[in-house]
Amino acid sequence: MKRKAYGRDAGLTLRMLLTTGMLGLVYVAFAVLLFQFLNVGLIPMVVIVIGIAAFQYYTSDKLALLASGAKVVERDQAPDLHAMVERLCAMSDLPKPRVAIIDSDVPNAFATGRSPKHAAVAVTTGLLRRLNQQEIEGVLAHELSHVKNRDVRTMTLASFFAMLAAMIARFAFYGGLFGGGDRRDNNGPPIWLILMVVGWVTYLISWILIQMISRYREYAADRGAAIITGAPEHLMSALQKIASQMSLIPQRDLREVQGMNAFFIVPTDWKKRGAELFMSHPPLEKRLAALAEIAREMGRAA
Repeated sequence: MKRKAYGRDAGLTLRMLLTTGMLGLVYVAFAVLLFQFLNVGLIPMVVIVIGIAAFQYYTSDKLALLASGAKVVERDQAPDLHAMVERLCAMSDLPKPRVAIIDSDVPNAFATGRSPKHAAVAVTTGLLRRLNQQEIEGVLAHELSHVKNRDVRTMTLASFFAMLAAMIARFAFYGGLFGGGDRRDNNGPPIWLILMVVGWVTYLISWILIQMISRYREYAADRGAAIITGAPEHLMSALQKIASQMSLIPQRDLREVQGMNAFFIVPTDWKKRGAELFMSHPPLEKRLAALAEIAREMGRAA
């Protein structure tokens, strides 16, 4: 049976919409300046952009599994894990994704895939050893919420033009370094310098906005997990246990998987304090506070 939703977080939804709108405006400004200064026809540029975007979009799940070393397992290889995923999918009205296991002592998990029909959920052996069944279900429900919300697709599309801007800025820099100093007119700055500045400014602003969207979607996935399981305290316990156990893992092992931090439910560097503006995940204490508030909405003791 499906769980009753205890209302959406209107403030969170509004912040996500505003941030996404701001990101769209940045990209529109970038496109206008790009076509004004870059001597490339519209059709070739559109073909290049669509080609790269399509490749990234359709291979995101395979690339993530490959990069993490995750191995897809069948039901007879991990019956308990498959049973949990099936039960949670039935509760959240989702098709069952592929189930994968990462042979790593680092306790963590992630979801990937452009849509619910092309999704995969991966957990590490370290997480399976350290968490109890209810905590694992909380983590899986969080990852399935990412799938239901199509977060991988959203973040892939949101980050595409940021990467394109960085690529153009880099090409402009090397073009100016080795190709001379062509100017737009006799008194204006070199075109390569204009493109480089525009590219890097676009990248930096969009990267900050993308980090904000990522944090908001983590809050949304936490709320989704609480609604699916009906027990936000289980995810709270899981997050606390993952974070505390992470400090016991050798730095060498953490470095091996740190490239997946943007995907993980808890990044391996969560203890490093810095400006929240530049973080892909909300601070742990804020996530726990938000889950505690959801538990109060549900009439459960957090």
